[in-house]
Amino acid sequence: MKASDLRAMSLDQLDDELVKLKKEQFNLRFQKASGQLENTARVRQVRRDIARIKTLAAEKRASGAEAQG
Repeated sequence: MKASDLRAMSLDQLDDELVKLKKEQFNLRFQKASGQLENTARVRQVRRDIARIKTLAAEKRASGAEAQG
């Protein structure tokens, strides 16, 4: 997922996407443990997407707090 796509999302949308990716990450870890994981690169993609979303959400929350305070 591109950062430009994520920047266009609201905080609620980012939180929903984060939950979805966390579930996918859990499923990928489960597949890896049971030896059924085929696309090993997806683990890295999901981990980085989670970090990207957390970073953008923190930026949006900080800019929102500055605007209010």
